[in-house]
Amino acid sequence: MRHFLSLLTLALSSTLVSAQTFPVTVDSCGEPLTFSAPPKRAVIHDLNMTEMALSLKLNAQMVGVTGITGWYKTGLEFKAALGNIPELAPKNPTLENVLAANPDFFFAGWNYGMKVGGEVTPASLAKYNIKTLVLSESCIHVNKQRPAASMDLLYTDYLKLGTIFGKEAVAKGHVAEWKARLSKLPQPPKGASAPRVFLYDSGEDKPFTAGKYAIPTAMIAAAGGSNIMADMNTSWGTTSWETVAARNPQFLVLLDYQDGNGVNKLMQFLQSHPAMKDTDAVKNKRFVGLRYAELTPGPANIEAIEKIAQAMSASKP
Repeated sequence: MRHFLSLLTLALSSTLVSAQTFPVTVDSCGEPLTFSAPPKRAVIHDLNMTEMALSLKLNAQMVGVTGITGWYKTGLEFKAALGNIPELAPKNPTLENVLAANPDFFFAGWNYGMKVGGEVTPASLAKYNIKTLVLSESCIHVNKQRPAASMDLLYTDYLKLGTIFGKEAVAKGHVAEWKARLSKLPQPPKGASAPRVFLYDSGEDKPFTAGKYAIPTAMIAAAGGSNIMADMNTSWGTTSWETVAARNPQFLVLLDYQDGNGVNKLMQFLQSHPAMKDTDAVKNKRFVGLRYAELTPGPANIEAIEKIAQAMSASKP
């Protein structure tokens, strides 16, 4: 959140003047999306995408958000940044929820507020002259020919959002800053194996985790580690405890939905699990807890990568 606030300050104080002109065209899951002018009535779904919009100071063009309070706890800083922008639906919005705000733009993703075959889709919204930017990480659900996760999942979407709203120069400045920060992180020595990392989101019978196409795989690599489930041919999905234990993770990333207490519950479960309790990471209590917004594409990814790198370094055997 500290870095998120610094982005807000940077956006407020920036003297960058965008020279971009309209119309502009960006890619949305392989489909061209053209804007003759910046949207005036945007609805943004989910915590991570809302943080993208707020860091670009799009408040004046936002008429609503969706999918936040039904799942996550938010801090005072986020609430202050959001101001009086209303939440139209606490979880996934209905078509009625979206249309009630009379928007001209929707930023969401597949399984991030939209479902394939559901009532809220780019096609259904287009009937009402609402243009939808689809979160790139989620495109794997409609196009299986996607590249493996990289930090471009954040960078390109952030630049698209900036371009759409006439703030391309500001977006480029933030991305350049993020890349510079990550370039300073230490990496494993040449020839050395990267620490084996497992991300545990939720689930007891089967763990829900990040696979080949989810941004945590790229984040873990940027921090100097290797996601043991990077061969799982999906973005987010389930695997078996036996598979995880056989790969013997050395470090854990635990998704915290409960401001600290969630991490404790996850660790207690792993310490009592017959397959997981003897893995290196669990035995030696090597882990870091991160918020949802830190592990889905958004500005908080950068500080989260720094946290992973620092925690892995501090917990080396």
